[in-house]
Amino acid sequence: MLPHLQLWPDPTPRDGPENMAVDQWLAETCEVPVLRSYRWLPGWGSYGYFVKTADLPDHGGDLRWVRRWTGGGIVDHRADWTYTLFIPRGHALAEARGAESYRVIHAALVTALRAGGVEARLSGEMPPAAGGECFLQPVEHDVLDAAGRKIAGAGQRRTARGLLHQGSVAVSAPGESLHAQALALATALAGQVSEREFFPDTGWLEEVVADRFGSAAWQARR
Repeated sequence: MLPHLQLWPDPTPRDGPENMAVDQWLAETCEVPVLRSYRWLPGWGSYGYFVKTADLPDHGGDLRWVRRWTGGGIVDHRADWTYTLFIPRGHALAEARGAESYRVIHAALVTALRAGGVEARLSGEMPPAAGGECFLQPVEHDVLDAAGRKIAGAGQRRTARGLLHQGSVAVSAPGESLHAQALALATALAGQVSEREFFPDTGWLEEVVADRFGSAAWQARR
């Protein structure tokens, strides 16, 4: 577990490219572990770095899509809550193998969900997913409900600076706000939690959106 974690309940709903740019900014600037809980402007979905655009589902034009920097499958963000965890190098969780860091983070999420009254458990051994719709294809150490349905998944990316973990949760704890759920997850992950607000450089975000997450070349690279 982490000794200390900074929680950022990002109050600004953002479109897909900007949300991804903010997460990249965290990965490139933060010196301490941070958990960002955030929202999307209406009508957005995201898909993992290795997903082919030809595999994106047809929602009648109701969804706009953004390719993530992390792996994982296809996620409709109209009915989930999302969080990003960045852990700098030097922390044990950032140095752990992918399967182990995935398990530890999702075990903390199970603890947080159960504390809020949601029946949740980790999945056991599963075959690798092919990159389709995220909540239709559980993988090992995903979060399942009592009936075995997937209710939380994530994608990860490791850089020279640390571990970036982008998670999606398809259920809400009864009567709890998203802020309360994010705080419960942070508390399950770390011995000490402090809340703070981050202020990404808007010019930097605009440049990364234009060059990467908002560009046609990035969306259609596979």
